[in-house]
Parts: sequence; C-alpha cells; structure tokens
Amino acid sequence: MTTDPQALYPLTLYFDSRCQLCRAEMTNLRLRDRAGLLRFADVWAPGFEGPPGTTHEQLLTLIHARTADGRVLRGVEVFRRAYAAVGLGWVMAATRLPVLGPLADRLYPVLARNRYRLPRWLVGGLFERASRRAALRRCAPGDRCDL
Repeated sequence: MTTDPQALYPLTLYFDSRCQLCRAEMTNLRLRDRAGLLRFADVWAPGFEGPPGTTHEQLLTLIHARTADGRVLRGVEVFRRAYAAVGLGWVMAATRLPVLGPLADRLYPVLARNRYRLPRWLVGGLFERASRRAALRRCAPGDRCDL
C-alpha cells in the first residue's frame, strides 16, 4: 500500500453516527485534525452515497475510508491512516507488528459487530478525556475556549 501522502489525503472516513463509539471516535479525530487531512461522512445522512463498489450494509459492518486517489480502505487500516493523519500514528503502530497486526485485523470485526452493546460509561470513559485534551490543544493561546 502506498505511503504517498498526496495519494492518501484527504482521507474520507465513512462512519455510523447512530453508534456512540463511532461518534466518539470521529469527534476525537475531528478535534485532532489540525492539518485538515480528514473528511467525515455519516452513512445515515440524508442523500448519503458511499464510495463506488460499497453497499450501505458493508459500510455499517466495518469502518471504511476513501483515499484521495480513490482507493477504499477497510477495518483497522482505516484507523492506522486516520491516526497517522492526526499525529497519533504511534497509537496504531503496534497493529503493524507480525503478531499483533493479524490479531487486530481479526478482533476489530468482533468489536464492530458488538459496538452497540458497549456500555455508555465505558465509551465515555475511553474518549471523554482524549477528546477534552484534543479540544484544549485546538484552543488558541489567549482566546477563550469553552469546553
């Protein structure tokens, strides 16, 4: 897979806005996307059309993204590229290791399939602090920033 930034970015992420975990993850990424490398597409938005060759059901099964050059990415690779875009590539670096990569690729579909079952307190606990830190970083020095 190419690592040419111009071929990858902007990267359009297709996400399920009816999923609390998905919304929290996209909020976290959106707040950290200071370079504007990510685009966000809610698969439930009126008039939504996914990337060519995908169905709505596929987009709801696993996260998908479309690169600037039109390639469609699925699953863990989407998170690798999205986190790299916001300067957090190290978060997903372990998923490139020989043992952990295939394990992450197998476990993610299980998580995606059960994402609606995750308790609200767990999702909030995972993302609230991270999103708050990201929001604070976006606040310009000397400006008022309401969180």
